[in-house]
Amino acid sequence: MINVAIDGPAGAGKSTIAKKAAKDLGFIYVDTGAMFRAMALYMVRSGADLDNSGDIAAKVGDADIDIVYEDGIQCVMLNGENVNGLIRTEEISNAASKVAVVKEVRQKMLVLQKDIAKKHDVIMDGRDIGSAVLPDADLKIYLTASVDVRAMRRYKENTEKGMASDLDAIKTDIRERDERDMTRAEAPLTKVPDAVEIDSSDMTIDEVVAKIEGLIREIR
Repeated sequence: MINVAIDGPAGAGKSTIAKKAAKDLGFIYVDTGAMFRAMALYMVRSGADLDNSGDIAAKVGDADIDIVYEDGIQCVMLNGENVNGLIRTEEISNAASKVAVVKEVRQKMLVLQKDIAKKHDVIMDGRDIGSAVLPDADLKIYLTASVDVRAMRRYKENTEKGMASDLDAIKTDIRERDERDMTRAEAPLTKVPDAVEIDSSDMTIDEVVAKIEGLIREIR
């Protein structure tokens, strides 16, 4: 099995790029961010206090999260419900950043993610894939971009979806999420020494995908 780990901050394009490369190469794409968002959705629905790690930890056991493929499309399942269309809002993104710092949440996700990687050629993206989930991955990539570029991407995404957005507010939110992700006690966002860093600020999606696919072909 070939395992590829892609880490990086919010809005760097990890999911879009990993998904495209996986499809081109016939790998399984594992969107760990979507799994954490599903957990965040569960916590929001259950009325959990997102600023209380104990409250979140107490509810983790009641959330069953899985990834299945239907007609070639990855579906994130929360207690049997396909929640793909419910986990991409700003509210859930912010909630996921808080939920993800809870040790019990990460432990539960770790088991599922490692199990998937043992069975398939995978491209897995997230914040701690190369450092914690797949420390022995065949290829590790740290994908990043400037705050301004990441904020503009998010702003355009929201606008295209018809969602009202404030660019300055998005920039502030991204900086705060970066700070949380990089300083959390449990599996923080970090660039591991053996990762290949790719700054996508001045690159198109296709250019980044081509670079990553080239790196993967070198190890196949």
